Amino acid sequence: MAAGKIFKFRGGALCLDLVNTVNQRKAGHFDDRLESYADLLSWAEQTGALDKASVRALERAAALRPADARAVLAEARELREAVYSIFNALAAGRRSPPAALATLNRMLAHALAHLELLPGPHQFDWRFAGAADALDRMLWPVARSAADLLTREQHALVRTCAADDCAWMFVDATRNRSRRWCDMGDCGNRAKARRFYRRKKESAE
Repeated sequence: MAAGKIFKFRGGALCLDLVNTVNQRKAGHFDDRLESYADLLSWAEQTGALDKASVRALERAAALRPADARAVLAEARELREAVYSIFNALAAGRRSPPAALATLNRMLAHALAHLELLPGPHQFDWRFAGAADALDRMLWPVARSAADLLTREQHALVRTCAADDCAWMFVDATRNRSRRWCDMGDCGNRAKARRFYRRKKESAE
């Protein structure tokens, strides 16, 4: 695995897992976990967006072209914020911001140019093909993931975590569509603890 951080995946879609590389967005701290191209590679390998061989090839390419690697990191952040803006607006019942949609469409057009059909044992399948040293290749499936989610009924099931200090997003796949937290063990338990503390404090007054 590429050297870097360990990431958690709660989104249910690759594009939302990219959104969730920012912590404490609601609290205004904006803790960006993608601090380097190495972090982006670690994230991509952990999600399965890139295999180990591709990661190793991109590590070598980034070492030779550090300025290009920094530019790709900036693109990843731009794509992440566009996806967040679009789905956050939809989750709140608002129209998607035109600028964010334009950003996604621009990156989607670039990604789809690398998509090809490949015959399999029972049916054809899609795969992304391109130069092994294309530093932005992990962004191609992210853009497609966002497009796929937006064009399916699942887009109406995208939620933002209800915690006061979290803005992670997820597809609510629960039967009764009642999921409120990105992770019950993290944000859910913290919210329960805060409620308990408030009730205890109020009863003592």
